[in-house]
Amino acid sequence: MSAPVEQAKPSGPKPGGNVRWVVCALLFAAVVLSYIDRLVLPTLKPDLQARYGWSETGYASLAIWFQAGYGVAYVLFGRVIDRIGARSGYALAVGLWTLGHMLHACFTSTTGMLIARIPLAIGEAGTFPAALSATNEWFPRRERALAIGIFNAGSNVGAIVTPLLVPIIAVTLGWRWAFILTGLLTVVWLAAWLAIYRRPRDKAGLSPEELAWIESEPAEPKRHIPWLSLFRHRQTWAYLMGRFLIDPVWWTFLFWLPDFFNRQYHVKMLDFGPPLIAVYLLADVGSVAGGWLSSRLMGRGWSAGGARKGAMFASALFALPIAFAAHAPSLWVAVGLIGLACAGHQGFSANVYALPGDLFPRWMAGSVIGIGGLSGAVGGMLMAKYAGIILERVGSFQPIFVIASCAYLVALLVIHLIVPRYAPVSLSENPA
Repeated sequence: MSAPVEQAKPSGPKPGGNVRWVVCALLFAAVVLSYIDRLVLPTLKPDLQARYGWSETGYASLAIWFQAGYGVAYVLFGRVIDRIGARSGYALAVGLWTLGHMLHACFTSTTGMLIARIPLAIGEAGTFPAALSATNEWFPRRERALAIGIFNAGSNVGAIVTPLLVPIIAVTLGWRWAFILTGLLTVVWLAAWLAIYRRPRDKAGLSPEELAWIESEPAEPKRHIPWLSLFRHRQTWAYLMGRFLIDPVWWTFLFWLPDFFNRQYHVKMLDFGPPLIAVYLLADVGSVAGGWLSSRLMGRGWSAGGARKGAMFASALFALPIAFAAHAPSLWVAVGLIGLACAGHQGFSANVYALPGDLFPRWMAGSVIGIGGLSGAVGGMLMAKYAGIILERVGSFQPIFVIASCAYLVALLVIHLIVPRYAPVSLSENPA
């Protein structure tokens, strides 16, 4: 771990203005909606599988191809957002994923669902590159991980709302309306985003003091960097490998938790709410706490590397007990063990997501974020294939949970070995 040394901080007292936190609230709402839209299908899966005869491997293929489209589009969106900015990039992403989400209502087979899943995946791939780009624009380094932790907590709120909202819609109006009505919520958010979001210098009502706080860290002048040259930097590989090792665990939780509760404890669709709410509330706490911890350590004089890695280590410890979840004596013991792991994941990922903003110029970060997203999606595809085979042949989540318990400590070790000094990139290493 990097030794705690004095970290450069924004000069002057914190400003009284809160426009940047309004931006953070918009990002939080977008992540909530993106997770609602991607989780409608997993929530309906046990019912649709029984009704239409889906196989486990057929459902696993949905997860695999979603992640393939998501990963490839993540790279493209990272580059696009570097060029057109967070405002236009997010609007493009939301339009695509809303179209794909509503298309799910037109199909009943896994093949048909796959047709709808691809535009959903492509659009949702823009969520985090755009959100991280907006965070880099609106927050100095000292506040960045906290802001990321807050909007990243939206994934857990989305995961809480979905099992409460979707079964009620499906039972009262039919399962197709679950896709249509949740899609309309995203249209409302898009209108608010276009009306409110601007870059700090273009934002009416932003006080000079808050603008000075936001811009207190000097920005490097923009220059052309060939995309392939990003792979010459250790920092790119640290982010890439971190995402490759931890993202598959989160994808597994999203795609299979309702199925685990149904398979292991015979929980029905209308009863998914309480256990999933408990899991994702714990994940919310972990997301904010992980971001807060590294920001707090930096405020007390720790280096960025020491603060980020220290918070990652603390978060990784919470994932270890999930190794015992498959043999938990009751539903709520399993919920507690899985919830701790989800809290650990979100605290860990809040600090991993901060890495591109810490180590790359703002105008390069989107491309690095895109590469990391592809890496995480590839890991998720491999994990989905593995999970489908294990569940069909072994019928137990035990091997899956053992991998989940170890993934974060392994990821931290790999990140530390690649960037032990956590130093920003030197652009002189790039070709002109």
